[in-house]
Amino acid sequence: MPATEPRYVHGHHESVLRSHRWRTAENSAGYLLPHLRPGMRLLDVGCGPGTITIDLAARVTPGEVVGIDPAEAPLVEARRDAAARGVDGVTFEVADGMALPYPDASFDVVHAHQVLQHVPDPVGMLREMARVCRPGGLVAARDSDYAAFTWHPASPVLDEWLELYHRVARASGGEPDAGRWLLAWAHAAGLIDVTASASAWCFATDEDRAWWGGLWAERALHSSYASQSLSLGLADQATLERISEGWRSWSVEPDGWFAILHAEILARV
Repeated sequence: MPATEPRYVHGHHESVLRSHRWRTAENSAGYLLPHLRPGMRLLDVGCGPGTITIDLAARVTPGEVVGIDPAEAPLVEARRDAAARGVDGVTFEVADGMALPYPDASFDVVHAHQVLQHVPDPVGMLREMARVCRPGGLVAARDSDYAAFTWHPASPVLDEWLELYHRVARASGGEPDAGRWLLAWAHAAGLIDVTASASAWCFATDEDRAWWGGLWAERALHSSYASQSLSLGLADQATLERISEGWRSWSVEPDGWFAILHAEILARV
């Protein structure tokens, strides 16, 4: 991976946060849920607007959950949502996942959803997650694998989108095909008792297509993915507009289908 200063490729445009708000513990952390118990202390690394975090907090109450993110902006929404939902025992803090501001063995579970794909040193982050996890606790991570994304009908414009996304993500210091690397990264971090699994999101109804295709039509023009594509000289405005229109065309296909593969690891520390 390139030794560049990491930049979050998606950023925090409304179209990105709208996607993140859709995520729940059920659709994004199902592999972890059977292992949660009331009273656990859990750290959610890279929590964004906190929808998964708050769901996890409800699962471990009266335990404590801490959600961290390197940016303050999505945490404002996370705190507001937690209060509105009446979920106690959850706090949100700005912190760096590569240098967690917590003592060794502080948490029963340390979780990260779609985070490792965005950092230049995912092995180092897993080591740091393991450091703050208590003996016998769990390190849990789930990441998508962009090269395994698949859709119907075939679309040269979406092929172009995927190729550009790979280039931008890697130039930003990440690995967009992180899913296939998760088990290897866990082993390289010194984690031994590791269980690997996989699950998928699928968008195939009229409502799903309109939502997912609409999100990416906006992101192609207005998110950090778009601005970085331009600033890095990897695309011009005409290319981004063509990609945006490609997403809108796919979103109205009556047979449109899009699947996103995720890899998961559960490591007993």
